[in-house]
Amino acid sequence: MIASLPMYDHPETAQTLDILWAEIGRRLPFDAPAALTRSGDPWDHWTDPDLVLSQTCGYPYRARLSDRVQLIGAPDCLLPGCPPGYYNSVFVVRTGDTRRGLAGFASTRFAYNDPLSQSGWAAAQNHAAAHGFAFTPHVCTGGHRDSASAVVEDRADIAAIDALSWLLMQRHDAHAAQLREIARTAPTPALPFIAARRREASVIRDALKGGIAALTPAQRDTLSLHGLVQVPKAAYLAVPNPPAP
Repeated sequence: MIASLPMYDHPETAQTLDILWAEIGRRLPFDAPAALTRSGDPWDHWTDPDLVLSQTCGYPYRARLSDRVQLIGAPDCLLPGCPPGYYNSVFVVRTGDTRRGLAGFASTRFAYNDPLSQSGWAAAQNHAAAHGFAFTPHVCTGGHRDSASAVVEDRADIAAIDALSWLLMQRHDAHAAQLREIARTAPTPALPFIAARRREASVIRDALKGGIAALTPAQRDTLSLHGLVQVPKAAYLAVPNPPAP
C-alpha cells in the first residue's frame, strides 16, 4: 500500500502533513501505511493499484487518471475569490517591470512548471485564449517555485503560479517580495484527492475529513487546508485542455 501527498509537500509543511496522515490513518478501518511516501515518481503513486490516498493536479486527473482512480474530494483552501473546493492561478512578474496589462506579456518569456499542470499551464493558456492571445515563447521550469525564481532571475518575464503555492511562497520565500501579481485566472476545481479504484471512496473520504477536522487551527492554516468538498467529476472534466507547449 502507498499514501502520498506530494503537491504541497515542502519543508515548511512536511511535519504538519505527517500529522495529518497520522490522523487519517488512525481513522481507516484497515492497516494503512505508517508514513507518507516521498520518493519516486508521483505518476507511480497515482496509478498504484494499492493506493490509499494521494493528491494530483486537475489536468492529470482529467487527461489520464479519471477512469483509473477514485475521486475522493477537493480541498477547501479558503483562497480569495474562489468557492470552496476551487482554486485559481496568479500571474506574477518582476516588481520592476512597468507593463500593466496581461496582454503586454503575450510575446515575452512565459515560465510554466509542467505541460500537464492545470495552474501553471492550462489555466494560463485558457485565460489568454479567452482574451484573444497566447503566451509565447515558453520556459519549462519543473516547479512553481522554480517558475517564480525564473522570473526573479530574468530567465522569464511572467509565470502562472497555483494560488496556494503563491500564498506559501509569500509566507516562506524571500524572492516572492521581488514579484508582483498582475492578474488571476477564473477558479477551477482544486487539486483532487484520489485513491485506487478498488478502494471504497466513502471510507477514505470520511477518514480524510476526520483527519482535517482533527488538526488544530494553526495546523490547518499551515497547510491552508480547512475542509473537504465533493466537487463532481464532471466539473473537472469540463475544464478545456489547451494545446501542448
